[in-house]
Amino acid sequence: MTENIPAELNEILKTRPAKKWLFPSEIEEDEFDKLLNIKGLNPLVAQLLWQRGIRKEDELRSFFNPGIAQTHDPFLMKDMDKAVERLEKAIASGEKIMIFGDYDVDGTTATALVYRFLYPIYPNLMCYIPDRYQEGYGISFAGIDKAEENGISLIIALDCGIKATDKVRYAAEKGIDFIICDHHLPGNELPAAAAVLDPKRADCPYPFKELSGCGVGFKLMHALCISGNLDTDHLFRQLELLAISIGSDIVPITGENRMFMHLGLEQINNQPSPGVEALIRVAGFKPAEGEKFNLKVDRLVFGLGPRINAAGRIGHGLGAVQLLISETVEDALQFAGKVDDQNVERKELDKSITREAIGLICATQESLDAFSTVLFQPHWHKGVIGIVASRCIEQFYRPTIILTESNGKLTGSGRSVAGFDLYKALESCSEHLIQFGGHFHAAGLTLHRENLEAFQKSFEEEARKQLSQEDLQPVIQIDAILPLADISNPLFRQIQRMEPFGPGNMNPMFAAIGVRDSGFSRLLENKSGGSAHIKFNLVHPQLVYEGKPYALDGIGFGLGQHWDLVCSGHPFDIVFHLEENHFRDRKTLQLSVKDIRPSEQA
Repeated sequence: MTENIPAELNEILKTRPAKKWLFPSEIEEDEFDKLLNIKGLNPLVAQLLWQRGIRKEDELRSFFNPGIAQTHDPFLMKDMDKAVERLEKAIASGEKIMIFGDYDVDGTTATALVYRFLYPIYPNLMCYIPDRYQEGYGISFAGIDKAEENGISLIIALDCGIKATDKVRYAAEKGIDFIICDHHLPGNELPAAAAVLDPKRADCPYPFKELSGCGVGFKLMHALCISGNLDTDHLFRQLELLAISIGSDIVPITGENRMFMHLGLEQINNQPSPGVEALIRVAGFKPAEGEKFNLKVDRLVFGLGPRINAAGRIGHGLGAVQLLISETVEDALQFAGKVDDQNVERKELDKSITREAIGLICATQESLDAFSTVLFQPHWHKGVIGIVASRCIEQFYRPTIILTESNGKLTGSGRSVAGFDLYKALESCSEHLIQFGGHFHAAGLTLHRENLEAFQKSFEEEARKQLSQEDLQPVIQIDAILPLADISNPLFRQIQRMEPFGPGNMNPMFAAIGVRDSGFSRLLENKSGGSAHIKFNLVHPQLVYEGKPYALDGIGFGLGQHWDLVCSGHPFDIVFHLEENHFRDRKTLQLSVKDIRPSEQA
């Protein structure tokens, strides 16, 4: 996203390294033949499944038919028995319970999920989301004080708390217990809570380690159902919220998460709750007339998630919870309209700060040649700096930290690139930090302003230790070469059965070699001000139907810099996803082109 970036900066960006295309190695195992022999399975799809670790027929059937039976016993999680015992005690004795969630999508969906499940059976509840600007990330002293004021004796912390040893100790002094439900990496010391649920605990035997924070909250509610013989159908209706958290928190869509995402999408598309339906409406995702919603993972990540996040970025995260627990669409639409307005404001801030950040990187040759980016401006909005870090990585593929000033300290968000463990890098620089937390790909941090220069130097040294110059070249991982002539509707239908796509099971990326413009491709203006788009119409010597050549359509967003190559008459190679284009009442296959390079074919 580089809308409205000044022309001189765009010229610098064009000189950045081209993406490196990585092709898959050949499959030689004899077992692959057994997968190939499954009746009706396209050989290309068999190859894609093999690359994703699907090696046997029973694995394939499980992969193609995800269901709740594939979930793991929640009591396999360390401390789950303690958590359920403490929660059941609170319910039996009429204690008031606070549901405390982080202010991002994962935390607010987790808060809404636990509240929506518990409220019909135990309404003595209070939701609490910390203020991003006054309290910062995670469990806060202010939140604990609020709990004491309201007679709370048990707090369920969701998507936070794994490092809150001092906060949990402070609460204990006030007679308040904690059940921690987190999925971030623990520190050396666990909080002295009634229970600490985190599959990433070194001593936790739970077999799936990549749950979202909302996922850990779901497992707690599932364990409560099992222990108390409660209605699991009511719980499974909350999977729409878990699906949104999984997509938005960028956790792997494999194992249990894939099953949760599949069932959650079914719920969203067939019978969404009032809050989710209101979000879908304000996002403009209208189904075709007479059809149900057909949202996929990308619509959750880029449509629903940002609006939920905007509440905590621009206003207060509690607004997102109020939206998600609304009991009527009419009530939900009022909250949805507000978060939609906040999302518009968020996007404007995102654009302006991204322009500034890219300008700072382009200002000196030293910063252009660096292995990392650490930028600070006191006026940058705290609510969007994580997004800006991701935007900078889109243009300068290297670990990036964006900092602003808050409550007299520097606070920031970091994002990583393939092969760079951001959490470990911050750990190695911890002498310059007040606090930090997160995981491999994303993290948050706080430091004193006088330590900024030392931290920048230390972080750059760590980046140079972990990364080579080659690692800073963005990579496109290609799953298979797919000649245009082999593209068909039956193939596309089998690829669709591999959904939902996301980390760990990405939408297959194909390469076509030696394609040409038919003469009918055209350049499209980017109304947002960035690079132009290309509407492709492509031919290939083998692309013949009933003796006549024909062309395939495609779209390449932001690929306008390749226009001269496309219309040169020379062959070129493309990488692309297959997708279905809906225009009026007609559905056709098209190529979603991601990159182009000159072909070595004559």
